[in-house]
Amino acid sequence: MKSVHSLYITVVLLVVCFFAFFVNNGALLPDIMESRNIITAREMVYDGNWAVPTMNGDLRLEKPPLPTWFAALAEIIAPDSIPVQRAMSGFAACLLVLAFFKLGALIFNSNTKAFISALVLCTCYNVVLQGRTATWDIYTHSFMLLAIWQIVRGFWKKSGFCVHFLLAGVFMGLSFLSKGPIALYGLFLPFIITFFFVYYPRLEGKGKAIFLMIFLSVVIGFSWYAFIYAFHPEAMAEVAARESANWANHNVRPFWYYWDFFLEAGVWAAILIFAISMIFWSKKHRHIEGYMVPFIWMFLALILLSIPGEKKTRYLFPMMIPISYLIGFFIYEMQDVFDSRKDYILERFIFKLNGWIITIASFALPAVLYFIAVRKSYLEWFPFIMISIICIGVGVYLVIQMRLYRPVGLVYGVVALFIGAEVFALPITRNVIQNPRMKSISATYDYPELKDIPFRYNSADELRIEMVYRAHKKIRPVDVNSVDSLKNALPFVILTHKSVKEELDPAIFKYADTTFLGAFDDNLHPESDRHYTNNLKYNATLLTPKH
Repeated sequence: MKSVHSLYITVVLLVVCFFAFFVNNGALLPDIMESRNIITAREMVYDGNWAVPTMNGDLRLEKPPLPTWFAALAEIIAPDSIPVQRAMSGFAACLLVLAFFKLGALIFNSNTKAFISALVLCTCYNVVLQGRTATWDIYTHSFMLLAIWQIVRGFWKKSGFCVHFLLAGVFMGLSFLSKGPIALYGLFLPFIITFFFVYYPRLEGKGKAIFLMIFLSVVIGFSWYAFIYAFHPEAMAEVAARESANWANHNVRPFWYYWDFFLEAGVWAAILIFAISMIFWSKKHRHIEGYMVPFIWMFLALILLSIPGEKKTRYLFPMMIPISYLIGFFIYEMQDVFDSRKDYILERFIFKLNGWIITIASFALPAVLYFIAVRKSYLEWFPFIMISIICIGVGVYLVIQMRLYRPVGLVYGVVALFIGAEVFALPITRNVIQNPRMKSISATYDYPELKDIPFRYNSADELRIEMVYRAHKKIRPVDVNSVDSLKNALPFVILTHKSVKEELDPAIFKYADTTFLGAFDDNLHPESDRHYTNNLKYNATLLTPKH
């Protein structure tokens, strides 16, 4: 295969990123993680809590502030705009993809292999999801991958390497300021072990530059922690103890919990299995650095991520990087075999098997959409027809690519499917997933009489943070069994699961008039869904002093 020019690749990747991370990125309502980040960002902007973040008026020190600073900037640019909030994560995802391509070009010594791998990365569900979500993960891994790219450049240069190590130090520090040591542990550590094991890089003459890199990363990465510790040592110590305990005691899963990690590759899962098994049936590739680096990197990351007790599938995000390299390498090698007209029966079988899986899925998707969306009036006919045309067109294209033995064509076909889904299918997800009876507390934001009225909730209950996000107000606790506490808080809006007559001390009604504002249900999922909870259902009542 001919090498592809880097500038052309960059333009194409940015176009793919535009569809992957920006188009229809406001289709879904924010989840709990996004709500926390955006609430903290609002309080940064409107309360001035930039250095010492708060959430619903309480200190929010569990996460470093860099992603929230970007969220606060989005709030300044476009107040209460979910698409702009998520666009910040989209820009971070673009940096991840470009750094991925640049690093891949060094590992493979080929722009084309790196380009194919980058397209695979852009079509991995976990990557697309994180690039469309206003949370922290995409930032910490994007900055760390930029650091890794600069470190490799620094090691492979005989002169002028100092600037690369200094840039790596800056990016590592920014990664730490995004989500602490998460990317350092899950992304950097398995890579650097692999890099030294495979390449044996020489350190002669580079010791000072490496020391400066480490020093710079520590200064930047720990600057906020040092500031918080100086002014809020007890709160910081409490947060550190709680976060450490979570790693061992929260969402605890067995060591082998991630055994099905390959499913995170989504549409590429079957190809990934064959790419992993290549080491057993291809002696040649056991000695190719471009194959062994992502292979070792992936399994080291899997082992390291399996050690902590706390496990969630989204924690596998750093594995998507070596996995995408491995898949890209495998697809390129199959293409190279077919271009050389060598008759490798196994490669032909693997290609046809995976090609038909994707092709059948492409042809079947319109029928699936018809039954789950069109018949239930979730999807109108025009977008359904457009999706069907794209799916059938891609299916025909994939059949042609299989007849011509063009594995790279599979990648282009999957990219086209993803773009079609992001343009036409994403807008229907709110109708399919969302609670049809949802009546959000956000409606109270439009009541002019409530503009300066504080919101309260029963201190005996646990408040879901989504309520704070949707109410656009802090919602502080109040002791409903204390008449004095209730009197001192007047006037206020109280959120109760039952009626105020049932929950509040009856004596308060001698001093306060009540106005029922409505019953609100902020569940994103319908009542039939297992995620539905009564903790997101409240009655809102305005209490004002009697005259």
